Amino acid sequence: MLDATLSAPTAALPARDADGKLDLGALFSDSEVPEFLADLEAELIGLKPVKRRIREIAAHLVIGRARETLGLTAGAPTLHMAFTGNPGTGKTTVALKMAQILHRLGYVRRGHLVSVTRDDLVGQYIGHTAPKTKEILKKAMGGVLFIDEAYYLYRPENERDYGQEAIEILLQVMENQRDDLVVILAGYKDRMDRFFESNPGFRSRIAHHIDFPDYEDDELVAIARTMADAADYRFSPEADKALVEYVTARRGQPNFANARSIRNALDRMRLRQSLRLFDAGGLADREALETLTEADVRASRVFSGGIDAPRADATA
Repeated sequence: MLDATLSAPTAALPARDADGKLDLGALFSDSEVPEFLADLEAELIGLKPVKRRIREIAAHLVIGRARETLGLTAGAPTLHMAFTGNPGTGKTTVALKMAQILHRLGYVRRGHLVSVTRDDLVGQYIGHTAPKTKEILKKAMGGVLFIDEAYYLYRPENERDYGQEAIEILLQVMENQRDDLVVILAGYKDRMDRFFESNPGFRSRIAHHIDFPDYEDDELVAIARTMADAADYRFSPEADKALVEYVTARRGQPNFANARSIRNALDRMRLRQSLRLFDAGGLADREALETLTEADVRASRVFSGGIDAPRADATA
């Protein structure tokens, strides 16, 4: 379970001029939402449709505050969401950014993200599930509850499964306390679609469905370069060419998990570099310590037809 607490202040209602008009540009800027969106743009390569949807939601919430100021109907919006897509496409990162935006605009009072899976909510014996689920909800109140691989909450093939109890508690809270908690359900799109078909209560409470596309090869290469640069590494020209080949080959292997697989691959490249330098001994300058060579990349099993990833790459 991940609990990320944010400290941004909640937004004050916008002021009006002498004529009662609002400067929407200033309102949007003062909300700090542009900074959050800029951070999202900088942190996540690609994902243009996702970024557009987040911007739309943020703009709608800002306008809701403007309507409230002018006395127009602005009831509490339904903000529960579903993030669908393959592993490693940035769903958790976007959920955290969404928590920041909601907090800054005053739609959640604490602005923290609690990330959980089935194991955090569902017990293994009678009387165990309700306390577990309620404890998680207590921690998440005033913020965002992110439930990864939400379709595992209930396993109908197991008659002794207690997931349905967790679902019933969640649905009740999502309806009755939607002004104090935002729930984001996440997972593979096809499995989430089947989950919603079998759990119409969830579908009726989800206002925003956002699909996260897989990254293109060039985007994954850019992600690898960005990750390397953030850790003070760089690819030699030959290693960079090998990286492009690696990404194409790795995508065709089992358990591919987009940016997560690239991060894991980079970790292995760094290990190979360390071993190479350790075995070589002697003197090493800054360039040697920061450079990943072609050999560090091509030592991957992906170039010999092997699988270059543990199964954990593909966990969502």
